[in-house]
Amino acid sequence: MKLFSKLFSSLFLFVFVVNLNAQDNDVSKKHERKKNLTVKEWNTKDNKRFLDHQTVYNEAGKKIEESEYSAYGLRERVVSEYDAQGRCCKQVIYNDRNKVNRIRKIEYNPDGSRKCQYNYYPNGKLESVKVYEYSNDN
Repeated sequence: MKLFSKLFSSLFLFVFVVNLNAQDNDVSKKHERKKNLTVKEWNTKDNKRFLDHQTVYNEAGKKIEESEYSAYGLRERVVSEYDAQGRCCKQVIYNDRNKVNRIRKIEYNPDGSRKCQYNYYPNGKLESVKVYEYSNDN
């Protein structure tokens, strides 16, 4: 019985490690495809074409700028900054006149999950704090 238990545990551990490695490869492949990429989404109405959305990725494949447009022009633009671990640590949100509307600063737990998000007004005054709580309810 102990031999069967050890064998089953070893097999489970092997499958877990292989699956974890496959997930990491999928993430790196995804970022690999997006290196220095700009994606533009266009809408057409009455045979006229206008820009709807634009996303820009950096050399690491991370989203650094996302712009949303309407028929009259820019609606909102979000510029993201990343820390040394590759996590989004700051987002600056611009309005339709390309002026800062809000600033988000993000903190993470040691395991990489989001801890909290601080929302600031353009003048630097704290507007609100969003706290993330995780529970594993099965």
